[in-house]
This record gives sequence, structure tokens and C-alpha cells, in this order.
Amino acid sequence: MGNSVGIVGGGAAGMMAAITAARRGAKVTLIEGNDRLGKKILATGNGKCNLGNEKLGMEAYYTKEPELLKNCLNRFGTAQTIAFFQELGVMVKSKNGYLYPFGGQASIVLDALRFAVRELGVDVVTDCKIGRIDRIDRIEKKRHSGQVYLQGSGKEFCFDGVILACGSQAAPKTGSDGSGYRLAGQLGHGIIPVVPGLVALKCREDYFRSVAGVRAEAILSVYWRGECVAQEQGELQLTEYGISGIPVFQISRIVNYLLKEEAGLAGGKQSGLGQGRGNLLTKGIEVELNLLPDSVLGNLEKIREGRNPEQGQKTVEEFFTGILHKKLMLLFIKLAGLKPSEPVSAADREKIEQVYRLCSHWKVHVIGSGSYENAQVCAGGVPLGEVTEDLESKKVSGIYFAGELLDVDGKCGGYNLQWAWCSGYLAGNAAALRKGKRF
Repeated sequence: MGNSVGIVGGGAAGMMAAITAARRGAKVTLIEGNDRLGKKILATGNGKCNLGNEKLGMEAYYTKEPELLKNCLNRFGTAQTIAFFQELGVMVKSKNGYLYPFGGQASIVLDALRFAVRELGVDVVTDCKIGRIDRIDRIEKKRHSGQVYLQGSGKEFCFDGVILACGSQAAPKTGSDGSGYRLAGQLGHGIIPVVPGLVALKCREDYFRSVAGVRAEAILSVYWRGECVAQEQGELQLTEYGISGIPVFQISRIVNYLLKEEAGLAGGKQSGLGQGRGNLLTKGIEVELNLLPDSVLGNLEKIREGRNPEQGQKTVEEFFTGILHKKLMLLFIKLAGLKPSEPVSAADREKIEQVYRLCSHWKVHVIGSGSYENAQVCAGGVPLGEVTEDLESKKVSGIYFAGELLDVDGKCGGYNLQWAWCSGYLAGNAAALRKGKRF
């Protein structure tokens, strides 16, 4: 008879772990706090489920243990993900390296996972939130023969091995309530501070309402203590409170950790991180926006060649028409201290130069981010250094971790789901096949 394996969390990583362990002959119980499995999967990839990426590399991930992560991804990478879903009957297509179900619906992926869980005889327990985890030899419940004890929602369980795949705090409406961190803490694990990741950023400047809704290709550079610490390029989206879009999501976890550090240096709590307008004790993290990524230096000069402020009867607004979105040019004109309606021939030449500079060196100050409700993932969690290459706890044997609960977060593009499949597979395989059954 195979091992009994309990899995806490019925999301992407949890279902992968359940399917893998059941295929290895384990008796599997999948425990989910929601009324059904995989609720968060439906929201991935804007409902299309970007389930992986052909360009899988360490540059797409953040973790304090890159070698261990690399080892994991080498054992279960993109090729294994494609093969797994094809085995489940899901046709996979690539769009510029981004992997999606051929039918273009996240529900296709979720249905295939649910069908596999059912066909393999996995015992699914829903509406059950686990609040306690412990070793069987530390509690007085001798009637149980298993080694790991779980308790929650009026139910008790004992298993030979347990996989914690509870997710993070991101998107709590889908059931991610951070409970996994508390369970890990009960086992003696540390938690690397958690911040929202892949989320929009809030800025100190009060003029963003005037440019809300504008989209523009941009290079974003994050500055900390005078040095550029991160850079991304892509389509920037301006909101009423700040900046959003893929390149912003990519830098958000870096900025949120800098905000956390800056708040500590300022000697106060950061009231706004992930909540509101940010910590008023700090000036914010400077982000420079280059809205002319293909027109810097020489190309920008070409744009300026046909714009002689000495000639013609144009107003300042008319003079700058055609460079960027009208709302942006009006904002830059205002920030430079000019009036849109004044004759450009009479305008201050240094202020005209300032408008040009703002097009490629627009500096804003980030003071907070969107909340966990708006974040796609979280950064931080259980340190990878506290688990083995099979993702088993180094503190309590028989306990495994998978998914976002661990200190691994990826950039946009299917990388976070790839980690869910990878870690779920490795933990499920190891829990089903582990020997020794002792603490």
C-alpha cells in the first residue's frame, strides 16, 4: 500500500502534486478552503491561462537560492509541462514563446486538472481551512497511525506526508489568505518578508489624473541611492494614481522591497505598502520614464530639426504636437512652466528644452503599490534554503512545500504557473515515494 499524502491547497501546484502522487500509487487527499478547486487558475493570463513559456531561464525568476531553483526547473521545465498537459488531452499553442491552451480558455486547463484528480481517485475535501499542523509524536492522539497531523474546520487528518501548497496572499478573493505562512511558522520555518508582486505602483505626484488612460512604449529605470537597480521596457499604462502595465509589474516587487527598506531607514512603519498612498515619511523611490525609447539622442535631434521656435506663429501646444500623446505633451508643457496658448516664439528657451527632456527623462516617485487584492503574485515566503531539492522541509521530514508559498516569484509570461507545475510535480513525486516514514 502506498503512502498516504495530504495536500493543503487545491490550486495549480496542489492539483499537480495530487495528480503526480496519485500516479505514483499514493493514497491522496486534497484539502481546499474554497468550495471548489482551482479558482485562481481561471484568472490567469487574462482568462486565457498563460501556462508556461518556451524561453525558460533564471533571469525570469527572483529567489535567494537560484541554484536550487535552477535544479528544480531543469528537472521539470517547459518540455515536461507541455507533455503533461498533452497527456491530459490539452492541446498547447505557443504565441511568441508564451504557452496557452489551444482553445484559449483557462477553464480548459482547470477542467483537465479536475478530471484527472477525479479519475485518479483523489479524495477531495472542500470548504476546509487548515489551522494547525504538527508532528504526530508531539500531540496526544495515539489512535492515529499517520505521522503528520492536520486540523481545521472541525476536521482532523493524519498522513504519512503532507504537501503545503496554500498559495500566498495575492488575490485573496480566490482563497489566498496567507494561512500557509502561519502553518510553516508552526513547523519552525522562517518567512522572508512578503510584499505584493506583479502589481501597479502608486506615485507621489498629484497630476496623474490628467493623463489617466494614456498608454505609451517606455523604458523604466528604477533608481535607489543614486544607482539604477532595475530596468524594464514595454507598454506603460498611466492611471489616476500612478503607473501600471507589464514593465511596471516586472519592477514592482523590487520597488516594494525598496519601499520597505526606505521606510525602515526613515524610522517608521510603511503604512501604504500595498494599501494606500504610501509612507509619508519618505520621498519615494525614483523611477525615470523614457517615452522615446527608439528616439533617444540622435533620433530625438531629428524630431527637433523641423521645430524652430523662431519661425511661424504657432502656440507652445501646436509647436509640440505630434511627439507624444496630447495629454502627455500638455502635462510636460505645464511641468516645464509654460502655457499651451502662449506664442512659442516668445517662450523661454530653457523651458522649451525642459519639455524635450521630460519626453525621455520624466521622473516620478513611487510611494506604494496596489494592494494584495490587485497583485498577481507575492514575493517572499518560505526560504528555499530551508527545503531539500525535492522541496521537503529540512526542519520536519515528511512535510513538503509547493507553489507561491516558497520564496520564488517570476515575471509576467507564464513563469509563475511554470513554477507551480514544477514544484507540485517534485513535491508530489517525492511525498509518494519517500521511504523511512519517520521524523
